[in-house]
Amino acid sequence: MRISTNVGIGIDRPRTLDETVAEVRRAADLGLDGAWWAERRTFDALTAVTVAGLAVPDLPLGTAVVTTYPRHPLALAGQALSVQAAIGNRLTLGIGPGHRQHVEASLGLSFERPAQHTREYLSSLMPLLRGEQVEFRGDVHHVVGQVPTPGAQPPSVLLAALGPVMLRIAGELADGTVAIWTGVRTVATHITPRVTAAADAAGRPAPRVLVNLPIAVTDDPAGTRNRIAAHFAGVGMVPRYRALLEMEGAGGGADVATVGAEREVEKELRRFADASATEFIAVPFGSPDQVARTLAFLGHLTGTAGRASS
Repeated sequence: MRISTNVGIGIDRPRTLDETVAEVRRAADLGLDGAWWAERRTFDALTAVTVAGLAVPDLPLGTAVVTTYPRHPLALAGQALSVQAAIGNRLTLGIGPGHRQHVEASLGLSFERPAQHTREYLSSLMPLLRGEQVEFRGDVHHVVGQVPTPGAQPPSVLLAALGPVMLRIAGELADGTVAIWTGVRTVATHITPRVTAAADAAGRPAPRVLVNLPIAVTDDPAGTRNRIAAHFAGVGMVPRYRALLEMEGAGGGADVATVGAEREVEKELRRFADASATEFIAVPFGSPDQVARTLAFLGHLTGTAGRASS
């Protein structure tokens, strides 16, 4: 299982672009397997990927995730392929429809058919990313055009998928899924089997399964979990997240975070690997010293894994 990190998330305060680039450079220096951006109401994620990619060579970069409703498939395809051409084809494009509250309250758009929206979106986006001419007229989307971008290869596309319908779409049309607030048991019994079965039925390669969770290497696990619970108190109020937590038997987001001393964290990450997660995206939590300790240990684990496979 690959181990990477979320950057630019700014748990305590918004990060500047320079600070985010420094986070990416630290991830590369530590030997982590990649850096990922969530969509936040600060810097545009794909623009930040470009800036960091130009400053830090070689490290795989990705979005986990950018939302589809504000972006027409033609617009997102053009932006993603431009990023690919700029950074040497290191982008993984993670997308998702987002949540009803944001789409309806902030964007003023209907969220009545998110699964149909997503299926049609991917049906047009995937060929656009391959440089193909698209003429798609669905119930939700109308897409006619092409995005030829010299030097750009089609990026791998992941879909944020938590429920059965979206996991089926991820397996059929995308290259895998990104799961958030999902414990190891739910990954093993719900996420991985459903997305893999859908990919198999569609004749697609084995899907990527990414897990995106808070993590802290600490000698005070109880206190750290309490702080995670306070910071992410709103997680249980999102219906889709609450359903996943209930499936796991967890009371809140802190219960599925990976927290503990080095040995406990390594054991938990091995459990995710055994559940067929292909990558763990760490969201380091805590003081600067605790974050540094966490990232250094994750770097140690990636180095150990690399030596074991060589």
